[in-house]
Amino acid sequence: MHGTRTPLRLWFWAAYLVATHHPGISAKQLQRQLGLSRYETAWLILHKLRRAMVAPERELLKDEVEVDEFFLGGEEEGLKGGRQRGKKALVGVVIEVRGAGSGRLRLQVLKDASAESLDALVTSTTAPGAVVHSDGWRGYWGLAKLGYEHRPRKKKQVEPAQELLPRAHRAVSNLKAWMNGTHRGVGDPHLQVYLDEYVFRHNRRHTPMAAFQTLLGLGARHPPTTYSKITHPDQAAA
Repeated sequence: MHGTRTPLRLWFWAAYLVATHHPGISAKQLQRQLGLSRYETAWLILHKLRRAMVAPERELLKDEVEVDEFFLGGEEEGLKGGRQRGKKALVGVVIEVRGAGSGRLRLQVLKDASAESLDALVTSTTAPGAVVHSDGWRGYWGLAKLGYEHRPRKKKQVEPAQELLPRAHRAVSNLKAWMNGTHRGVGDPHLQVYLDEYVFRHNRRHTPMAAFQTLLGLGARHPPTTYSKITHPDQAAA
């Protein structure tokens, strides 16, 4: 909000709508709700709020998690094998096991499904000593050496009516429905912040009013995000 010409009342109203509207809200919907004359203003507000949804020092997942990778993008012809990506984005998912249900979630864009990328995914999201369930992909074979209790699952070990990693698969299915329903697809340059928004929503799905308060608090802890950082993320990272 630093240096903004938009009234703070609109910022607070936008934060409330973003945090409490169950299916999420698009820039076009936010423009209508706030009565803004320019779509670009609503788009910028949403992107600034999304970048405030990650706590600077958030707690690692613990105890027991499921980890997997998946593709985001449309169908492509000519691909062979489950891990051939084409032009799709590869995303890693890590989710806590809470009895028969799911706990906290993490989503992260991956450059590939190599052991280096998957080791980094787990170590950046999950506390050492946790039980980690994965499929049998060799990219996960080094997790035991990193201090995790790795328990790979293979399809032949699972009953036909069961899923290999049910909590991870459920989270991915819900994410894809949310992406297609609310945002109609997302471009690669901004994909991570949309994933961060979904994680924020998932982890606070039972406490929407607390989510609103948390979003305002996190916004105050983050440095200002400029328009150029949002529109040219690669240059900002350099």
